Amino acid sequence: MKTRKFLALTIVLITLGSCMTTKTQVGTYKEQQGKEYTYDKIKQVWLFWGIIPVGRASANTPASGNCEVITKLKFVDMLITSLTGGIVSTYSIKIKAKEEVNSLENK
Repeated sequence: MKTRKFLALTIVLITLGSCMTTKTQVGTYKEQQGKEYTYDKIKQVWLFWGIIPVGRASANTPASGNCEVITKLKFVDMLITSLTGGIVSTYSIKIKAKEEVNSLENK
């Protein structure tokens, strides 16, 4: 009986991983004025509980370099990790930028 409870608890803890979000502003993104939009989206794949990356995901970034990089562990990512026992895991990465406002338009 104790073994079944332990096994059930272990399965629940593995499948109900926490959601993780990391936001990193690059350049003057935070101070920049303008409407935010999604510049690019990619998935990064890892093997063996995030130890070995499968290739390097390369996202496009704005020419100005001012952007926000958001890394999330979404439900689909958790599902993939749970179903494979952590052998394969993915992270969703989104690059956000702001529409540049010309100084001439403001005058």
